[in-house]
Amino acid sequence: DGMNVLFIVVDDLRPVLGCYGDKLVKSPNIDQLASQSIVFSNAYVQQAVCAPSRVSFLTGRRPDTTRLYDFYSYWRVHAGNYSTMPQYFKENGYMTLSVGKVFHPGVSSNCSDDYPYSWSIPPFHPSTEKYENDKTCRGKDGKLYANLVCPVDVTEMPGGTLPDIQSTEEAIRLLNVMKANKQKFFLAVGYHKPHIPLRYPQEFLKLYPLDNITLAPDPWVPEKLPSVAYNPWTDIRQRDDVKALNISFPYGPLPDDFQRQIRQSYYAAVSYLDMQVGLLLSALDDVGLSGRTIVVFTADHGWSLGEHGEWAKYSNFDVATRVPLMFYVPGMTTSSVSQGERVFPYLDPFSHILGMVPQGRSKKVVELVSLFSTLAELAGLQVPPACPETSFHVALCTEGASIVRYFNTSEEKVEEEKNGCDDPYRCFNDESVAFSQYPRPADTPQWNSDKPKLKDIRIMGYSMRTVDYRYTVWVRFYPNNFSANFEDVHAGELYMVETDPNQDYNIYNNTLHGCFFTKILG
Repeated sequence: DGMNVLFIVVDDLRPVLGCYGDKLVKSPNIDQLASQSIVFSNAYVQQAVCAPSRVSFLTGRRPDTTRLYDFYSYWRVHAGNYSTMPQYFKENGYMTLSVGKVFHPGVSSNCSDDYPYSWSIPPFHPSTEKYENDKTCRGKDGKLYANLVCPVDVTEMPGGTLPDIQSTEEAIRLLNVMKANKQKFFLAVGYHKPHIPLRYPQEFLKLYPLDNITLAPDPWVPEKLPSVAYNPWTDIRQRDDVKALNISFPYGPLPDDFQRQIRQSYYAAVSYLDMQVGLLLSALDDVGLSGRTIVVFTADHGWSLGEHGEWAKYSNFDVATRVPLMFYVPGMTTSSVSQGERVFPYLDPFSHILGMVPQGRSKKVVELVSLFSTLAELAGLQVPPACPETSFHVALCTEGASIVRYFNTSEEKVEEEKNGCDDPYRCFNDESVAFSQYPRPADTPQWNSDKPKLKDIRIMGYSMRTVDYRYTVWVRFYPNNFSANFEDVHAGELYMVETDPNQDYNIYNNTLHGCFFTKILG
C-alpha cells in the first residue's frame, strides 16, 4: 500500500558526479544510485539561492508566486497559505520526517522548518551546525580561522563530529524506527556540504592531488556579459583566507593557485557527501526497505567554480541553476527487488571503483518545481491540480507538471527521430523549457548584488533554458507590488548551447530577439 519516499537534497551541489560524466570526481555511491535510477541531465532550479529555491520546489510554485526572492518572508503569511509536498504526504497517511537542511531555516520557514504543517515530528538539526562558521580551520601558523578552504581533523572539531555525519546517523536511526513501527514514511534528508565553508574530513584531500586540479575552462569575465548579470561572490570574500588575499571588488580575480585549492576542496567535499549518501542508502538495505522506497536525489542549486570569473551561486548561468536529479523507483527504474537483496552496498570512495552507467538518462529539460507533482504520481497519490494563472488564494495546486511521462527514455529517441523540426518557432510548444530568475539591486555589481533584500530589488533577470539555448532578459522590477515591466529591458543574454556550451559568448545584440520575447511572455 504505497511506497515510502527518501528525499535527499544537497546544498550547492552542481552535477560534478561520475554519473554525469565528470572524470575527476570520486562519487561511487551516488553513481551506484544512478545505476538503478532515471537520471535527468538537464534539470534546473527556479532561483539559484537556498531559501527561494527550496520554498519553490517544496511548494511546487515559482518564486513569483511564493514571493520569496530573499530570506526574509514566510510564504504562508506573505503570499498564500500553500500546501507543501511533505504536508500533502502527511495528509495522505505518511509519517513525514525532516533531517538536516530541508527547508532553509529561519524566517522563510517560520523559524520552525514549517513544522507542524509539513512534518509529523519536529525537524532534526545537527547539534554541531552552530559551529559551521566558527574558527575551526587550522592555518599554517597553527592558529584557528574561519576559512573558505577548510579540511579538518574531525576528532578536533567541537563534539568530535560534523553536521552531515550527525544527519546521516539520525536518518539511519529514523529508518530503524519506521521499520520497527511498520510506518509508511516520507523522510527528507538535507546535506550541507559542499556548501561553504568547504569544511570536511581532511583525508578526502588525498583523493584529489593539487596537480590534477585544473582551472575552470573559462576563468575570465566574458567580454559581452552585461554587468547586471555578474555576481561578485561577496560571501566567499568574507572568509578569513579570501580576505587575506585583498581581492579587488567586484571582478577580482582570485590568484590561480587559490582557485585550484577551492576547486580541490569542492571535489573533496563532494566525496565526503558521497560517503554519507552511501551510508544512508546502505542502511535502507539493512532495514530491508530498498524494494519499497522511492529515492530522489537532487540539490537546491549549483555553484560556480571560477567559470566566467565567478564563484558561488547567485546567477542565471547553468553552473548556478543546473542540478543533479535522479529517481530510483523499485519495479519501474529497476526490476522488483526481492526480500533481503542488497541494492545499495556501501562503496568506499577511497577504493578505485569503475564508473557505473545510469539505468536510464533523459535529456529533457526539466525543473525542480515539478518535484511535488512527480513524487505524488510516483507514490500513487492523486496528483495536485495545475495552478490557475493567479493562485495566491489556492491552497493546493502546482506550477510544475509531473515528469513521470519522461521516465521511459526509449520513447525519447523515437520522438526525436519523428519530430525533426525545420521551424524552431513551430516546435516551441512541444519543447521542454526551464525558467529561472535572479534579482539585482542595480545595473552594476554592488555589495548586495548576490543577495538583495526584497525592498532593494530593482531588476529581475528572467531566464529560459531549452535544449538549444539560454535566453535571459534583465527587466525593471517593482518590489512594492511584485511586478516586472518587460518593456523596460536593462540587458539581455543569449547563448547557443551547441556552439557555446559554457555560455561565454553572448549573442543577444546580434540577433532579432523579438521572436524570443514573444515566447518568454507567451
